[in-house]
Amino acid sequence: MTTNLWVVVPALNEAENLPIVIPAIVNEMALLDVEGHVLVVDDGSTDKTREVSIDLADRLPRVSLLSMGRNQGKATALRHGFERALGEGAEVIAMMDADGQDDPAELGVLLARMADGADLVTGARNEGRNDRFIKRNTSKIYNGATARLSGVPGKDFNSGFKVMRADVARQAAPMMYGELHRYLTVIAHWFGFRTAEVTVQHHQRLHGKSKYGLARFWRGFVDLLTVRFLMSYESRPSHLFSGVGLSSFVVGGLGLTYLAAEKVAGQAIGGRPLLIASVTAVLAGLQFVLFGLLAELVVYSRNRERA
Repeated sequence: MTTNLWVVVPALNEAENLPIVIPAIVNEMALLDVEGHVLVVDDGSTDKTREVSIDLADRLPRVSLLSMGRNQGKATALRHGFERALGEGAEVIAMMDADGQDDPAELGVLLARMADGADLVTGARNEGRNDRFIKRNTSKIYNGATARLSGVPGKDFNSGFKVMRADVARQAAPMMYGELHRYLTVIAHWFGFRTAEVTVQHHQRLHGKSKYGLARFWRGFVDLLTVRFLMSYESRPSHLFSGVGLSSFVVGGLGLTYLAAEKVAGQAIGGRPLLIASVTAVLAGLQFVLFGLLAELVVYSRNRERA
């Protein structure tokens, strides 16, 4: 039975690259046993990306355009692309960048690995990836930290070349906001899907400049903490907040107990910094505990609505 495959290509000011990348994807899908579709998601481009995509859709069968109207970020573009593909009956969804660095000829390699039992397969860029020295090495740090903090095996979480079953895209789509697309592998693993990597070639960008600067790396680590929090405490937020709150309350309480003993012994405590610190710790602890209980109420209400 022929697989219904959709390739989602987010594009931001890629008018020069699309006439090369999209036909290459179409030609590769023609060699595979799939019913292939290519969806270009124009993420608010200010060049002629939209016009080029419309021309490609007119000339090439099963190529279509989804225009975001304004720039909303890659994660949002992918989410809308996934939702469109799922609505059209996609069984497998692939995501590829529009800059030409991903090789469409290796799409079959990722699909073959998925046929072996994986639910999501990442095209891990090899050591000879065509990026700047700083980008390559900061990416290694980022990937190492992601693997360690998430507990998910992998060497290239941030690769934009992935294939996944429809169920993976359906589950992950609601979490595709901000820049959480970088953690799609982690999110899939979190939901219980089987993830894998295959090594792929990484080519030089065809035209234009990278859309990412150094700021993406510190934002990436903030997003990693977000994903880690959601993975660990989505259904039990009070375990985190109440734990922190009780620890703070105990520390503050011990400080106040010590100061009370000093007061009984006749020592002046009114101007001591420990008094302010202890009272602050107690009040902060109470607030954390209350915040945890409110968070639990939100989770409880959500679960009741789903039931």
